[in-house]
Amino acid sequence: MRQMPQKTYHFHPEEFLLAADVLRAGGLLAFATETVYGLGGDARNGAAVAAIYAAKGRPAFNPLIIHVADLDSAEKYGVFSDKARELAYAFWPGPLSLVVPVRRDAGLSSLVTAGLDTVAIRVPAHEGAHALLAAFDGPVAAPSANPSGGISPTRTAHVMAGLYGRIDGVLEGGDCAVGLESTILMVKDDVALLRAGGVAIEDIEAVLRGAILRPSDPKTPQSPGQLASHYAPNVAVRINAAAKEDGEILIGFGAVSGADISLSEMGSVSEAAANLFAVLHKADAMAANGQTIAISPVPMMGLGLAINDRLERAAADRT
Repeated sequence: MRQMPQKTYHFHPEEFLLAADVLRAGGLLAFATETVYGLGGDARNGAAVAAIYAAKGRPAFNPLIIHVADLDSAEKYGVFSDKARELAYAFWPGPLSLVVPVRRDAGLSSLVTAGLDTVAIRVPAHEGAHALLAAFDGPVAAPSANPSGGISPTRTAHVMAGLYGRIDGVLEGGDCAVGLESTILMVKDDVALLRAGGVAIEDIEAVLRGAILRPSDPKTPQSPGQLASHYAPNVAVRINAAAKEDGEILIGFGAVSGADISLSEMGSVSEAAANLFAVLHKADAMAANGQTIAISPVPMMGLGLAINDRLERAAADRT
């Protein structure tokens, strides 16, 4: 892959306009959201979307989320039912992506939807992301800004380490506050969970006043983040580890004896979610001479559901 010039843009009104120009010209721009850094391209530009796949080494059957500035913008690209709007009103801007029927006149690249009749849409809460989207005034396709299958980036340094020379620029936005990708819901006649993430399932069910469906088929993903092996460090990962074994870097949760690094020493799933990818990056860098990574159990409650989803995929067989 050819090496591309890469410019860093800063948190300033003029810089948002310059960063938007990168997207307008068909370039690739990494930018911070409250979840993780996204790798953005104009969702209407087939060449730009193809370049996202190429930069990440991403399978072409895995669809992308488009990011827009507000619900009015979202309705230009997707068909929103009353239930979808209720969820948007409750959680946007924020770490929730809604998969809705795509409008026939949406003008999106077919690579964005990967041939499906639906599109995943999100309105991010990060101030810099919102300013960029407002300046661009269009849909931005943006998976996480890392090589496909690797650990998602929550800091500019993570983006640089994984994609330097493959993209046109990075819009700095500090560390990601949520630190975990968005929750993805399919909203048709029913509401179905496609990916656990930054909005807890309990909060969604409280808004809907009822339970949601939880189907999953990793062979034919209908949304991003459903591949069996994903979010993976370079070394092997063992999850739900009761204790550290020889040759392991131990990532703890709560009060864990012998932990080399911790997701949350206090045992907070919210803190663990925010720290997850940064800790995986650090443990991956620490591992040497055949060492592997072990991770203490994280409870299946609140954001713990999303954390365990990411850890199971990080530990999945890669053959």
